[in-house]
Amino acid sequence: MAALATGGATRRGIAPSFRRAGEPGLAALPGTRPSLRRGQLLLSSGVPSLDAVLGGGLAVGTLLLIEEDKYGIYSNLLFKYFLAEGIVSGHHLFVASAKEDPADILKELPAPLLDDIYKNEVNEEETVFKSKESQDYMKIAWRYQNLPKMEASPAASSRFGHYYDVSKTLSPELLQSTKWHRFFLPEEISLQPNINICNMTSGYTRLLQSIQRIIYQEGFDGSHPQKKQKNILRIGIQNLGSVLWGEDICCTDNPEDIHSLTKFLYILRSLLRMSLSACIITVPAHLIQNKAIMERVTNLSDTVVGLESFIGSERETNPLYKDYHGLIHIHQIPQLNSLICDVSDTKDLAFRLKRKLFTIERLHLPPDLSDTVSRSSKQDLAESAKLLSSGCGAMAMGKKHLDF
Repeated sequence: MAALATGGATRRGIAPSFRRAGEPGLAALPGTRPSLRRGQLLLSSGVPSLDAVLGGGLAVGTLLLIEEDKYGIYSNLLFKYFLAEGIVSGHHLFVASAKEDPADILKELPAPLLDDIYKNEVNEEETVFKSKESQDYMKIAWRYQNLPKMEASPAASSRFGHYYDVSKTLSPELLQSTKWHRFFLPEEISLQPNINICNMTSGYTRLLQSIQRIIYQEGFDGSHPQKKQKNILRIGIQNLGSVLWGEDICCTDNPEDIHSLTKFLYILRSLLRMSLSACIITVPAHLIQNKAIMERVTNLSDTVVGLESFIGSERETNPLYKDYHGLIHIHQIPQLNSLICDVSDTKDLAFRLKRKLFTIERLHLPPDLSDTVSRSSKQDLAESAKLLSSGCGAMAMGKKHLDF
């Protein structure tokens, strides 16, 4: 485990722009593109609207942390989108879980949508939106009517990433052609005796050793010249920090080893920095009792996205949120090749699961409340509106889709 030291992470940086003569550029890797703003090599998260919010995509060598919703429905969906995008892009996968067999996770990945099918889905949504817009036309304030419209969907030539149909799964032929590695904690525990290095739980130690072995043996180490053809390794870790991984941070304010998870993330991020890889982790943040631990976990991650589902909450029946299934919070965007942190220019984001598509949209207030709504309901809506940030009114313009 000493080889996992973090010394070379910050010196080498992420996706260096220099290369030896005759060596192919990193931008030629499948499923990637260079960032025009920061110069990093980007890959898609599997949700084009999320890529747009994060500045174009996920940088190679970085860690995306997803704070799970209470029932783990939508965070698990984003996890599968990330893996499905890797398969469609020809990347290698490393799937780790303490709950589900990784083979079962791959069997449930959504199938990609063809361009013509996606256009039909968008056209149906736009038809519904326009009819609703025409009904409420007289209720919209005049100052919003002349604001510029936004393109709802990108052109096929400029689009990054793919769209997926949650009602269908990937074909067995596509799965068989994918090169992937698995880590199922119950199997690993039964095969090896307890391992405890750096005062981390045995599950974390085994997982780091497996990731390190795959990176070095399969040619994803970006710090040394490789004979194999370069490719991207997508790492997916499910429910990290839960009791299934041998942690107790979700059970008490004073866990037995308060630094176990943070040590794991510190070493993992150093491995990512020195390799052609990207990682997504889902964490049950709402169950972690000690908020100081969650703050350290956030600081040790590059990108942090939180999902707040409306299931079981008052917002589920609140007319203000009737068109959505939850809110998405962009807690942190990485500071890469820059002296300042990149801040998303889009506030008040919501998500909803349509018939086939998972979309992230700008949350907008209704143009006006119906006369049939009682005064008490209007007051409740007004109080709910105060919870939104000040940018909400500026976002209530044109088409609300972020897939532009």
